[in-house]
Amino acid sequence: MSNGDILVGEIIGTAILILFGAGVCAAVTLRHSKARASGWIVIAFGWGFAVLAGAYTAAPLSGGHLNPAVTLGIAVDTGEWGEVWVYLLGQMIGAMLGAVLAYLVYFAQFQANVRTTGTTEGTADEPTPTLGVFSTVPEIRHPVANLVTEIIATIALVLPILAFGLTEGLGESGTTALIVSLLVVGIGLSLGGPTGYAINPARDLGPRIVHSFLPIPNKGTSDWGYAWVPVAGPLIGGALAGLVYNAAF
Repeated sequence: MSNGDILVGEIIGTAILILFGAGVCAAVTLRHSKARASGWIVIAFGWGFAVLAGAYTAAPLSGGHLNPAVTLGIAVDTGEWGEVWVYLLGQMIGAMLGAVLAYLVYFAQFQANVRTTGTTEGTADEPTPTLGVFSTVPEIRHPVANLVTEIIATIALVLPILAFGLTEGLGESGTTALIVSLLVVGIGLSLGGPTGYAINPARDLGPRIVHSFLPIPNKGTSDWGYAWVPVAGPLIGGALAGLVYNAAF
């Protein structure tokens, strides 16, 4: 694979990932969406399908990493670092592009970014925070606990991905991306409750940057004080997964 193929593949694949992922969060969160309040299970499966679509699209060009933690885990395991920067650049560009596309899809809902408080006539509307559509927000803000959650959840993602390569015929059959998407659903259902399971620095940081610039009425904060956790946690988890895989397998 050439650097150009890797860059294009990761941009397109990650953009699709975030378009679907931020899209399902918007669908569940925003007022006047037909899927509003449909719940965490819908979000978990939406992100799983996002991985499925993005990975299958990017696979012929770049292998479909779509995640700096995956790229880092592979590099730590193999010792091949030459193309890492290309993957990371493509993933960040793609994540930001996907966030913009999701915003455009739900443009009218973002413009109507209010929620009615109370049931009495004449009650004023209040803004609905929108950061959760784009990036993760912890349920309990405890940086150390949040960091540990992201590290463990990312190991639970990257270590199986590395191990899938040992299963003969899995890659040739084209089912690897399907299995990884189901893995992401499982992580969301089992481990996603505390932090919203970023498990992907580009998935969180790219859309957070976009959120800070988008002209969303009453959008609320982009929460830069927390932004380091969903970047550092997955990177640490990805590196640890690569080390464990290299030592154990």
